Amino acid sequence: MAGAVYLLDPTGTVLALDMMCGVPVEAFAPWWRVALASHGPTQDAVREERLVWVSSQEELARSYPRVAANVPYRLAFAVAPLSGVHDCRGALLLLWPPERPDRLTLRERGRIAVGARRIARVLDAAARPAVVPDRPRFIPLHDAAARQAQPALAAADLVERLPLGTVALDLEGRITFTNAAAAELLGSAAAQLLGTQPWQSLPWLDNLAFMDTYRTAVTSREPLSLTVLGPSNHWLDLRFHADDSGISILITPGDPVEPPFKPLATQPAFISTSGSRIHLLVYLAAALTETVGVQDVVDLVADQILPAFGAHGMIMSTAEADRMRIVGYRGYAPEVIEQLDGQPADASLTPAGHALADGASSYFADRTELARAFPKAPQISDKQAWAFLPLITSGRPVGCFVLAFSHPHTFTAAERSILTPLAALIAQALDRARLYDAKHSLAHGLQQTLLPHALPTVTGLDVAARYLPASRGMDIGGDFYDLIRLTDTTAAAVIGDVQGHDVTAAALMGQVRMAVHSHATAGAAPDEVLTRTDRDLADVNAGRFVTCLYAHLDLARKQAALASAGHPPPLLRHPDHRAHTVDIDPGPPLGIGMGPPSYPITALPLAEGAILTLYTDGLVEVPGADIARTTADLAHHLGRSSDLSLQNLVASLVHHIRPLGRHTDDIALLLLRPTGGS
Repeated sequence: MAGAVYLLDPTGTVLALDMMCGVPVEAFAPWWRVALASHGPTQDAVREERLVWVSSQEELARSYPRVAANVPYRLAFAVAPLSGVHDCRGALLLLWPPERPDRLTLRERGRIAVGARRIARVLDAAARPAVVPDRPRFIPLHDAAARQAQPALAAADLVERLPLGTVALDLEGRITFTNAAAAELLGSAAAQLLGTQPWQSLPWLDNLAFMDTYRTAVTSREPLSLTVLGPSNHWLDLRFHADDSGISILITPGDPVEPPFKPLATQPAFISTSGSRIHLLVYLAAALTETVGVQDVVDLVADQILPAFGAHGMIMSTAEADRMRIVGYRGYAPEVIEQLDGQPADASLTPAGHALADGASSYFADRTELARAFPKAPQISDKQAWAFLPLITSGRPVGCFVLAFSHPHTFTAAERSILTPLAALIAQALDRARLYDAKHSLAHGLQQTLLPHALPTVTGLDVAARYLPASRGMDIGGDFYDLIRLTDTTAAAVIGDVQGHDVTAAALMGQVRMAVHSHATAGAAPDEVLTRTDRDLADVNAGRFVTCLYAHLDLARKQAALASAGHPPPLLRHPDHRAHTVDIDPGPPLGIGMGPPSYPITALPLAEGAILTLYTDGLVEVPGADIARTTADLAHHLGRSSDLSLQNLVASLVHHIRPLGRHTDDIALLLLRPTGGS
């Protein structure tokens, strides 16, 4: 039915629609750009590099409920990753009408995979990286001349005699035929309509209700109807009939509108019907649940709400110490924001302060209205109309949202009716995001304090370490590493992973690291270090388990003694470039509380030039991949790349397993290489 290609933008964080066929690109406007970090079928296909098949709206609701709220159309689709030589470049999206079978056959899966590989090879072979266009390209399925051809003369005469209007659209949404009745009802000459898209040549149809009905007809192939207010102040009934060649729209005139009614052409497009208002609120509510931090909320509101209202600017602020602190803006000059930031939250001085104090919204159609109500309010921007909306959650104000226009704008009752619940959604998301940012800042600061700022210098030993927070979520965790200098010729290396990704995990990580350090410097053997640390966790009733690998390094004797508390085994690269997983007998994780634990010691020769690699499971646990195979692949890459410096080798190992730099767990990595120096 239709197909599309998404490409990763240069930042690697956004999937952008590059080209499409079978459906006008305007019909896909809400999904031209999607955040890779969001949960969705296209994102999963790229992140996990697997084919995602969704056979129905019901399956979409089960697997991706938030996406289903934004895509209420009956259709089936498949998404295949564009896996290149080094990384995934994007995704191939294919859509079918809902009546197709629920399962993809092996032959269909094979053809989809072959098509995706061909596109990926073209992208790999390109001399320069593909440039994602601001507007996706439409790829026609038929010859353009044939697309514009009029029906046979007899059929045209038949349609011209009908009292109702008929309009034919091709797969790109362009008008290929219209009879005289349709041209009259639509208020435009047939010559001006042919070859155009309705929402371009008829601006009063450029609204959410029409586009939503059009999208539903294209994707579901179901007959649909919509009532709109035409340019002659008459209601028009539109009936959509779609198939694989395009859409036919039948237009029937309705009753005239009484004079008190305000014509739809002067109203914002998205509020033409109550159904459209509900759809917009559902869409934004679902989208706001995907936001995490304050900047996420600001970006979503700016990207989605400004275009929906045709607004030109916005300011989002919070109240701190009786002053308005701007947390995000769009469409304003930075110097203007600098002057507005920190203004007193005085209800008599500014409409923002008034909204915060009284919890009531204020609307100003032009500068005169604003100056009349708040003569002391600074008017230092180029904006001409404003809506000041209090952000209230749980009965308390948390801030103010300002929607601004560059020209005078009268806010209709319909606009106000949707802005009020919209502000409530923004308030809840902003309040949640501020709490997240505060917790994240605290936890991140705590974690950075507890991790070693620099590792000690040990004579005869080269060391490199890296900690990478999770690329999604709280961005902190309990992974840790350490190097402890014991004597002139001995040292201890430790790496571990505390259960969880929160402040508690970060705090417990610090306790475990200090306990291991204390027992190691007291002269305890590897098994005793782990046993005593396990007892320490039991004494504080930590309530969480910890995996840990402890290695005692004797550089004079060129050997190591290792003990593991449920931690992934280390890798060893020999001087002859052979690399493998160390066969180690692990004991139980620390803090399990299953009686006196046993941690067998594994002796290991550690020749000059060998590289001992300690890591946490976040490096090798890849969704959809076998961890043993991933670990073996990591060992193979270690053997091939060990001519690199240790610092570059750390980066190479991480990039080999995580080429896109995305991982749901944090990663710690510690590399040790005896040099034989003195």
